[in-house]
Amino acid sequence: MSKTLGVGIIGCGNISKAYMRLSPLFKGIEVRGCADMLPEAATARAEEFGLKAMSVEELLASDEIDIVVNLTIPAAHFAISQQALEAGKHVYSEKPFVLSLEEGRRLKALADQKGLRVGSAPDTFLGGAHQLARHLIDTGAVGEITSGTCFVQSPGMEMWHPNPDFFFKPGGGPVLDLGPYYISNLVQLLGPVKRVGSMGRIVSQTRTITSQPRFGETITVETPTTIHSLLEFHSGATIAYVTSWDVWQHGHSNMELYGREGSLHVPDPNFFGGEVRMTRKKAFYNGTPAWDHPFARVNDGEQANYRTAGLADMAVAIGEGREQRCSLDFALHVVDVMTSILTSVETGRFIDMSTTCARPAALDPQAAAALLV
Repeated sequence: MSKTLGVGIIGCGNISKAYMRLSPLFKGIEVRGCADMLPEAATARAEEFGLKAMSVEELLASDEIDIVVNLTIPAAHFAISQQALEAGKHVYSEKPFVLSLEEGRRLKALADQKGLRVGSAPDTFLGGAHQLARHLIDTGAVGEITSGTCFVQSPGMEMWHPNPDFFFKPGGGPVLDLGPYYISNLVQLLGPVKRVGSMGRIVSQTRTITSQPRFGETITVETPTTIHSLLEFHSGATIAYVTSWDVWQHGHSNMELYGREGSLHVPDPNFFGGEVRMTRKKAFYNGTPAWDHPFARVNDGEQANYRTAGLADMAVAIGEGREQRCSLDFALHVVDVMTSILTSVETGRFIDMSTTCARPAALDPQAAAALLV
């Protein structure tokens, strides 16, 4: 039986609460401490969840911490993850785990040198809905996937986030912020991407914050906020992928995949659950397939929310000596796809991927149940 690994969280902002609240659902991990560049933020979270508040240096030096969960802003992900690896800790980072292939390759070299693991969110592709879509594809229910569409569009983050600046700076934007959910799911469903081509623009040079406590402040936009892309996969599938923070309303499905024998409607990969709908040509089937998956069950208000599943899978994988599903190579390929999309916007040409990866192992209902306490 794998031992329980101690987890230390660096970065005590909005997302940290979900990790601290949901991690007790899973085997193999125990959150023991937290740190933040603002000591008062770490103290507040520690008091809320019964943890030990530390400085970053104390957390990295602690013998109680085996895995560092990096929840800092994207621009700081590389530096904090590098420090954690140098301190002898495994790393699990929020998405995107780096902002360039060079950074990712440097972390990979360091992790390999020290015999440590690096994993990365998102883990929503392990959700019951997306694993059902994976099961239907793998069993040939809709035949070979030949094409599809993805749409992730909204007015932006400045209306609700208390500090939305980083969303509109280099390292932000809808591709790097939301792309990890969609592209990770596409790669786990269809395999690695071969090349991408994109068009995009900064629609508004400034954005006005309408959330509290900074209502009325202005942000200068420094990264494209609307990007239309075409992704060609090694499998032969082509996916139209549209991301925007300049759309007030639209009627497109989050993700549709078109096979030779039918079609799949896949719910928003920003979440673990949702309805998978399938139409099959030969069987005249049109409806919702039944599959009882633990990570599709509603457990958080009206949602299925199993954040930290990827972290728990990594902890168990370390003990079992296998590759974790949210692996460095998988995350690095997703970063390659996203940064290539942005390069294509800048250059006006298709970009070939310089990385590849294996599809993560499927997580069937039995494997998911084995991760839960």
